[in-house]
Amino acid sequence: MEKIKGLIDAPFTPMHANGDISVEPIPAYAAMLVRNGLRGVFVNGSSGEGYMLTPDERRRIAEAWIEAAPEDFKVIVHTGSCCLRESIGLARHAAEAGAWGIGAMAPPFPRIGRIEELVQYCQAIAEAAPALPFYYYHIPAFNGAYLPMAKLLEAVDGRIPNFAGIKYTYESLYEYNQCRLYAGGKYDMLHGQDETILASLALGGARGGIGGTTNYNGRELTGIIEAWNAGDIETAREKQNFSQEVINVICRYRGNIVGGKRIMKLIGLDLGPNRTPFQNMTDDEEAAMKAELEAIGFFDRCNR
Repeated sequence: MEKIKGLIDAPFTPMHANGDISVEPIPAYAAMLVRNGLRGVFVNGSSGEGYMLTPDERRRIAEAWIEAAPEDFKVIVHTGSCCLRESIGLARHAAEAGAWGIGAMAPPFPRIGRIEELVQYCQAIAEAAPALPFYYYHIPAFNGAYLPMAKLLEAVDGRIPNFAGIKYTYESLYEYNQCRLYAGGKYDMLHGQDETILASLALGGARGGIGGTTNYNGRELTGIIEAWNAGDIETAREKQNFSQEVINVICRYRGNIVGGKRIMKLIGLDLGPNRTPFQNMTDDEEAAMKAELEAIGFFDRCNR
């Protein structure tokens, strides 16, 4: 099964001022990501407020990205849901619509507490689109599924044929690397924390990742990988440190989903508001965040 090289973006869901989804910006959005070195998108995930969209909205967003994707630009559709039957339907739709792959995080309710429960959940979704690679999205801070991922790989091995790997969004680089080493590197381990991309490369073997700040800082984040591959560790370090400075700013404005989505407006691609219960930024907060970004030279280095 193909392993992803480079960075996949986790896009925001464009919305009108009234909160309805808007697919009109997606072609320009896709073109911007391609210009800045991204290799694909992971749609309807946490950055895209996927759990706050209706199934029909999720299907429309997936279709719009698949239609807008240029050649060799991968569209992976997040199909996780608190309703497994809904997830199965979304997986089937993704396959029918022409997605490159599918993925799912564990549901936040009911909370999954055993590996076998997680395997059964993943298996049901993966079987709904057997020709597509399936990625488990490990983000326990969102759903409380603090389960050992190496044990998950052992459990799915030989049981879910299209299980491709894990989008690993957690702090344990030790566990990440142990998963990467499992069975001689059998599974694709996509690093999911933009603040530690360089560390994942330094451990050896990491080739791909899925990020959220890649929406507006993709040039620098892809530059980390390019510098590492060229043996230029100092440039890689500088770009990683700069990327952490960007993250430090958005963390003061309710993180990537809220602050990051507003940055898109500041770089020329207004994607609208967030849905309740997210607290949207005020105009004063936007001005303050813009000033902080200007102070670190962000607008000279951001996506465009």
